[in-house]
Amino acid sequence: MADGVLFEFLHMEMVSHVFKDQQSTNGEMNNKDRAVCTSVLEGMGFRVGQGLIERFTRDSPSFKDELDIMKFICKDFWTQVFRRQVDNLRTNHQGTYVLQDNKFVLLTQLSSGKQYLDDAPKYLAYSCGVIRGALSSLGLDSVVTAEVSLMPSCNFQVT
Repeated sequence: MADGVLFEFLHMEMVSHVFKDQQSTNGEMNNKDRAVCTSVLEGMGFRVGQGLIERFTRDSPSFKDELDIMKFICKDFWTQVFRRQVDNLRTNHQGTYVLQDNKFVLLTQLSSGKQYLDDAPKYLAYSCGVIRGALSSLGLDSVVTAEVSLMPSCNFQVT
């Protein structure tokens, strides 16, 4: 339990630091500055995702196909990283997957009201990078985006 809380605090501080660092350089945040911050956080997550998936798949057999990889991400990888499985995995069978987490751990502290709904995307950039990095190490080049309509529920779209 303590590990999870420490991870949540570390994540919040990383996001805060990256955004404050960019803001102190320019004074005000515009769309370009937000994009830079999001890119930095996603890059950090990408490298972490690569390292984690290498560790988690060290002793497992290779995967048969793309769907097998996504099932592994939703069950085993998600459980190791976020302490629970994805609630729902949907696909259009044309390379697009939607991972739905109804209680995403990195949004639960922010989910006290709708006032933080606009800030949610900056707290999801790191997680998108973790997923993209894991998939990259498994041989899948992807684009991962996140969408929040009701906190703390989150949909990750993997293309």
